[in-house]
Amino acid sequence: MNSQRVAVTSAVTALAPAVWGSTYLVTTEFLPPDRPLLASTVRALPAGLILLLITRTLPRGIWWWRAVVLGVLNIGAFFYFLFLAAYHLPGGVAALVMSVQPMIVLLLGPVLLQDRIRPVHLASCLLGAAGVALLVLQPDAGLDATGITAGLLGALSMGSGIVLTKRWGRPDGVGLLTFTGWQLTVGGLVLLPVTLLGEDLPDHLTWGNVGGFAYLGIIGALIAYVLWFRGLSQLPALAASFLSFASPLCAAVLGYLFLDESLRPLQLLGAAAVVGAVVLAQPRTGRTRPAPSQPDRATSRVQHDSHPFRGSTNNE
Repeated sequence: MNSQRVAVTSAVTALAPAVWGSTYLVTTEFLPPDRPLLASTVRALPAGLILLLITRTLPRGIWWWRAVVLGVLNIGAFFYFLFLAAYHLPGGVAALVMSVQPMIVLLLGPVLLQDRIRPVHLASCLLGAAGVALLVLQPDAGLDATGITAGLLGALSMGSGIVLTKRWGRPDGVGLLTFTGWQLTVGGLVLLPVTLLGEDLPDHLTWGNVGGFAYLGIIGALIAYVLWFRGLSQLPALAASFLSFASPLCAAVLGYLFLDESLRPLQLLGAAAVVGAVVLAQPRTGRTRPAPSQPDRATSRVQHDSHPFRGSTNNE
């Protein structure tokens, strides 16, 4: 993949965490209060069922349990912890806690993906975390033990999901919509009984509630996760995880635009640091090797045709 294609893929993939950054605003302003399980279930399950109805493909063999694991980590557990943090913390603080996700991917990568930890990766983690801190922390930021714990567990859940998604890939012949539908459906089905047992359903829903749920389900889940898994299939796991810094950046901008929150010079410096960390962590492509000259191609063809094992396949 050349540098231009990497940049385009990274930009498109970053749209997903940018949309997720709006979750904090939508949760506090449009959803019924104190319903993290309901919000998580409604966000995941309808979107997953829609994709399954479109693709009409179910997992087979080993992919049954793999779909369950990925659905729980990437969707079910992550959604619950995300909404729990959003209900207990200001949006910026919740985003800051969740921003430890790249560090989790950095630690898991050598174990599960045989990735090497490079100095530039450590520098990107530190720069990104510092940038998020400058961006979202306010003097009067409310800290809540439940919210912080939920944010850390959410980061651990999705960080693990990113690494396992990259390790397992997608089964042969399974498209992106199918793969996304499996995980959203599994996540929603895991959350459904817990929601019915653990939370009372609201007595009534306003049009604002309905609009908030629809936005999170269609834009925040169906579309965003298709873009996310597409990018994860083409980018290194760590590079993709750094794109999650777009979430607190978007949360801060939306807070400024709609919640009368200020953006001071230090916050602007933090935003620049976040962008710098994302750019620093993206994969570098080497210079494209020149194509062989025509005589070289002809020589290669002659050598290939005269090879005694031409046409055989290596199945080892």
